[in-house]
Amino acid sequence: MPVRMAVPKEIISGEQRVALDPTMAERFAKLGVEILVEKSAGLSAFFPDAAYSKGSRVVDSAQTLYAEADVVFKVQGPTLEEVEQLKDGTILLAVLSPHRNVDVVKRLRDKNITSFAMELIPRISRAQSMDVLSSQAAVAGYYVALRAATLTSGFFPMLTTAAGTIRPSKVVIVGAGVAGLQAIATCRRLGAMVEAYDIRPAARQEIESLGAKMIDTGVNAAAEGGYARELTAEEKQKQADVLAKHIAAANAVITTAAIPGRAAPKIVTAAMVDNMKRGAVIVDLAAESGGNCELTRPGESYEHNGVIIDGPLNIPSNFPAPASEMYAKNLFNFLSPMIKDGALNLDWNDEVIAKSALTHGGKIVHEPTSKLVG
Repeated sequence: MPVRMAVPKEIISGEQRVALDPTMAERFAKLGVEILVEKSAGLSAFFPDAAYSKGSRVVDSAQTLYAEADVVFKVQGPTLEEVEQLKDGTILLAVLSPHRNVDVVKRLRDKNITSFAMELIPRISRAQSMDVLSSQAAVAGYYVALRAATLTSGFFPMLTTAAGTIRPSKVVIVGAGVAGLQAIATCRRLGAMVEAYDIRPAARQEIESLGAKMIDTGVNAAAEGGYARELTAEEKQKQADVLAKHIAAANAVITTAAIPGRAAPKIVTAAMVDNMKRGAVIVDLAAESGGNCELTRPGESYEHNGVIIDGPLNIPSNFPAPASEMYAKNLFNFLSPMIKDGALNLDWNDEVIAKSALTHGGKIVHEPTSKLVG
């Protein structure tokens, strides 16, 4: 009997994405599996039920869907109520954020759910096509650049008019990961002068290749896996002293620095904000994990001494169709190599499988989460 893979409707408020778009659902079906899609699951991402007609079966309710499912695909992690509907032994793939959802992790363990936290995909060359953080960060980087251009008081490009020339806006981007690089590219296309900062010296080449200028603070905090380590107090002060001058001259500041599983580092201080131009804007992409700016209020946009501080949440959901398509491709690239003739056989010797697993066999197999739960 072929494995049944299910796509429920996302129930978290404001979430418009769907875990599988019709194209990837069809590709899974061609591997011999049965695809179940909850009614209206893709509607908020502009995929009507009729679009899933090739190889998928639309199910009227989440309860029926979960009762039949062997594998469940989600974008956001499940609520406790959703976990209770899962059959014991189900395989679950989602962005689970275990450090923020300990009770859900415990219940997944107790119900013998094999869960994969897609944000834990190791950052190795072979897994790039499965990297959910990167695909969704690309969407977020594009969006925050547009948001900064909309909220700031001036024009991004230089304008030459009969009344004179208007100089382009100066944008400072903090963090040159996938989101930061996408923000740099978008701001440059909009005509802004862009400076960027990253504590990994290796980012200089990527920053400059996009036409931006690297802000050099003399601090090197490169860490394993392409991430950055936490700075010492002395390094933080050195970083702040240099950044403060560039931020004070900026029309827009976009912050994207994040440490997976931890609160976002505070990089832009209240004092830096107080020295910014009136009419400037800070768009804090890291608001979801507390924000890179000390004054960020997650989910709010407000004015502080003439400076707009914007803390948008769940940014990829603002572009639900392409974000869903990219996420679905990540899922397909992750799971399809282990499907043969409609059967799913997980290879626990595969580094990608082993390192992205959160719960399995009635245990929490992700060591940092296991220590957190105790």
